[in-house]
Amino acid sequence: MDPKQMAQRAPHSPIRGTGWLQGWRLTFGGNDLGWEGALASIVEDPADQVFVVLYDVPEWDESSLDQWEGAARGLYHKVKLRVQTLEGEVVAWFYVLDGYEGGLPSARYLGILAEAAERAGAPDDYVRDLRGRPCTSLGG
Repeated sequence: MDPKQMAQRAPHSPIRGTGWLQGWRLTFGGNDLGWEGALASIVEDPADQVFVVLYDVPEWDESSLDQWEGAARGLYHKVKLRVQTLEGEVVAWFYVLDGYEGGLPSARYLGILAEAAERAGAPDDYVRDLRGRPCTSLGG
């Protein structure tokens, strides 16, 4: 979601808007991959929803983003899902971690996610819950 990271990783991909991915929840996994903590992902959960930022990603930026996100190495795979926006329902693709759920993100990583959500207009309680998630002090 972070606009600064997206500008580096997919510079021709403007923000399209925001919405809610219903029936999914934000989680973390891949703690064993040797980075500073677990990585963000989503898993199906009928009782939950995830605030998302949507980008228009052209084909030439998609391959660059796949490299950055590890999809080209099999770390993540892409799935197409329906997102509820103020303008109606849209279909977008998401990176889903190919690993077990579990582990804690670093404080730095969680801070980046929370800041991006806040800047994108996520509700205050959503950002507060995100900032209050358990994390490690690595990278913090």
